[in-house]
Amino acid sequence: MVKESGKKKRQWLIKLKNKYRLVVMNDDTFEEKLSFRLSRLNVFVALGTLSIILVFLTTYIIAFTPLREYIPGYTNLKLTKESYNNALRLDSMQAVARSQELYLYNLKLLLDGKIIVDKVQQPRDTTKKYNTILLTKSKEDSILRRDMEHKDKYELASQDLMIQTDEQAKANSSINSFLYFTPLKGVVLNGFDISKKHYGIDIAGKKDDVIKSVLDGTVIFANWTLETGYIIGVQHQHNLISVYKHCSALLKKTGDYVKAGEAISFIGNSGELTTGPHLHFELWYNGSPVNPRDYISF
Repeated sequence: MVKESGKKKRQWLIKLKNKYRLVVMNDDTFEEKLSFRLSRLNVFVALGTLSIILVFLTTYIIAFTPLREYIPGYTNLKLTKESYNNALRLDSMQAVARSQELYLYNLKLLLDGKIIVDKVQQPRDTTKKYNTILLTKSKEDSILRRDMEHKDKYELASQDLMIQTDEQAKANSSINSFLYFTPLKGVVLNGFDISKKHYGIDIAGKKDDVIKSVLDGTVIFANWTLETGYIIGVQHQHNLISVYKHCSALLKKTGDYVKAGEAISFIGNSGELTTGPHLHFELWYNGSPVNPRDYISF
């Protein structure tokens, strides 16, 4: 058996080194145009070298050229710096505007012979109280009032339902108007269930997968807790907050401004209330939890 296996290995090495001729001929005249003398080993070496070169070129293009900005997960540091500088300029302009407003206000007080103040005083509400105005009622007006009172008497429930429906529709429309970025693509293990006090969804992913912010916002919490491990919370516009729990590591700290799709942490298995690597993701709108699957595709 050992001799047979040795023979097979030698035969395989001989076949690997055997020379073959690749000839390119004219189909009409049978004239030989090109001729290559190759072996299987040469072909394997050439293909392997070409693959390594392609991988190196692809890595170089992604890492050192502006094309990396088109790949999800990368961010443009220049835009982030410009946004930060613009925020500082805006704050400075607001401070200058407030000081100029106070200067003009004190100048007006000086011209009126009054004492200057440290801040601009808001004008008092001069709205008149109309409940003291007496109006004479005509006979037609009394009949119209009585008809309207009887008409609305039995429509209170429908009016309350209409008000609630309008508020719910306004809230849903404001949430649906956002363009969300998927924080982590994976299998949803546990869904949203308020009755079980499970205010989010659990998404399973691979080890060291990157977790990304769903929208632009400011990090309001980034710390460790005993039950849920590393947590990061991001405040977005219109009273919307996204929460990411059981992370293995955090890439941002409290007060950082993040863009939609920017990496903020890694998937993990931290905390006591966990059974494996996953992301517990929550969305809170106006202080109430909402189902993330109604607005984001996972």
